[in-house]
Amino acid sequence: MKKSLLIIFPLFLSGFLFSQKKPVKKTAPTPKYNYHTEFKRISDEIMTNGTAYDNLGEITKGIGPRFSATPGYAKAVDWAEKQFKKIGIETVWKQDAKAPVWIRGRESLQIKASNGEWKSIKMLSFGNSEGTGGKDLTGEIVLINTTGELNSISIGQLKDKIVFVNLPLDPKIINTSDSYLITAKSKLISASVIAKTGAKALIIRSLTTAYNDTPHAKMVYYEPDDKARIPSLSIGTKSADELEALLKKQKVTAKINMSAESKGETVNPNVIAEIPGKKDSKIILLGAQLDSWDFGEGAIDDGTGVAQCIEVLRTLKALGYENNHTIRVVLYSNSENGGQGREIYASYVKKKEEKHIFALGTDAGGYSPRGFSLDMSPQRRRQIFEWKNYFLPYGVYDFDQTDAIQDISPLKKLDVPLAELVVDTQRYFDYHHSVQDTYDKVNKRELLLGSIVMTQMVLMIDQNW
Repeated sequence: MKKSLLIIFPLFLSGFLFSQKKPVKKTAPTPKYNYHTEFKRISDEIMTNGTAYDNLGEITKGIGPRFSATPGYAKAVDWAEKQFKKIGIETVWKQDAKAPVWIRGRESLQIKASNGEWKSIKMLSFGNSEGTGGKDLTGEIVLINTTGELNSISIGQLKDKIVFVNLPLDPKIINTSDSYLITAKSKLISASVIAKTGAKALIIRSLTTAYNDTPHAKMVYYEPDDKARIPSLSIGTKSADELEALLKKQKVTAKINMSAESKGETVNPNVIAEIPGKKDSKIILLGAQLDSWDFGEGAIDDGTGVAQCIEVLRTLKALGYENNHTIRVVLYSNSENGGQGREIYASYVKKKEEKHIFALGTDAGGYSPRGFSLDMSPQRRRQIFEWKNYFLPYGVYDFDQTDAIQDISPLKKLDVPLAELVVDTQRYFDYHHSVQDTYDKVNKRELLLGSIVMTQMVLMIDQNW
């Protein structure tokens, strides 16, 4: 008995002593960045020292319209190069792209009911539209409101008529960008489709959420096999409804005079600037369109995007941030009437076999940021979803949309993950493509907030991809 106790006691003692040893704690690696802190640094820098609003003033009030293949666009190119160099970007270059030379010239629309007198209506020719050769084109107006009405018309049935399409944006669709795109894709407002009815001109209701007499521009696309390229134009929403009401009572004649003409092509460059990566040459891309329509300042479309892209680079330089990957900005040419700028850039990337790991577009007007649209693999989307809590304090919560903007969209063919800054769009289409797209429509604080979250997203991609 004693012998067994003697045997057991040392074993008990050793077990007791062993149990008193503290387990070794594994220390988690300290992350290189406290993202909440870094997000705050970015926000403080931009809210305190941000230059985006001043830059927007320079490009809108100082330069004005920046339509492709015009002196205004050439001035914008020079201005952008100087701005990049001013903030310390050493790598800046121009990338030649082609653009059509289209001149709007004089334009007018008049209508006359029965035995009444001619009444002038504000109008805008479609971009790249054929004109009337500066001569009056006169014809009876025929109203079409639905695709059903259009489909019931046989070829040649509307010979020598002027078709008027009064198709409003659907107010029930809360996301105004969705409403716009649905309407813009309707064959009711296709010049090529309408020309096949025998009509000799097309008038449409402006694609806008505003209700006034301000016309909004639209781009025309003629099909290669079109036998006739008919003149096309838009009128304000109030004028459109008044014209429809008049047509329901009596015959109405229109007189259109457009001296619009095309004069071939010319070189119209993209402007590119970048901060080389410290770790590798993989590229994080920021994109916006440098051009605007020929009649307005192009503030929300897309002076705000240009100013925000420049602000991202300025902020990274000001904070002394050492980026792992190359951060590049492309200010695209000819976005409004052709898109050759974005196509030539995508071709360049493919030819050079450059590795783009992310592309972020901004072309929504500089309004309050609400999120990011993510057009990429589910795996990449899930990773960005995990960052939501970092963005929430800045009003950004929407990561569910999947559309990317036009200018970066050609990169999708190269398997580049795409994203777009999502903003509150409720006012955007009030001014979009109209003379009312001016500097005073942009709120400084909202513009800066968009710059902040774009910079924050660039930081997250650079640190984690």
